[in-house]
Amino acid sequence: MSTKKMSRVLAVAATALAIGAGAAYAAQPAGHGGPGGWHGGFMKQLTQLHDQLKLNADQEKQWQAALNTMKQNHEAMRANHQQIKDQFKAAQQQPILDLNAMAAAHQQVEQKDAQLRQQTSDAWLSFYNGLNDQQKTTVSTALKQRFAKMEARHDKMRERWEHHKGAASAPAANQ
Repeated sequence: MSTKKMSRVLAVAATALAIGAGAAYAAQPAGHGGPGGWHGGFMKQLTQLHDQLKLNADQEKQWQAALNTMKQNHEAMRANHQQIKDQFKAAQQQPILDLNAMAAAHQQVEQKDAQLRQQTSDAWLSFYNGLNDQQKTTVSTALKQRFAKMEARHDKMRERWEHHKGAASAPAANQ
């Protein structure tokens, strides 16, 4: 694989993480973003990464632009999801649900959210592309650590699920 292609793959992976984090951040219900919540931990990690990068003035502008884009898009996504929730509550008052209208509204929100995620991705990639190799190495190391933690969490959840599934099916097997 060429260096250029490898850089693109790594940028896509970094974007995937930012998008995944942004989507989780955006989908987070109100009240779960306090200092000890997921949002607080995510923002703390971003601040730590920011401090490690020692950005120049232009890079700082790009960082702030990406951060602001992410925050604004997060709020827009939360508003979109609240709109769907409100529409669903209103629809429940009708004797017959209009599933076509509900599906169309859901599809429209999904399209808006996809555009917001793309904007966030583009902003972070623009920032990343303005970094020097040492800074990109710092970002890469942080992402690799985060990927490892995510994988460990995923493995732990899978183990719990398999244990739960095994415990639930054991009585049925004994009958």
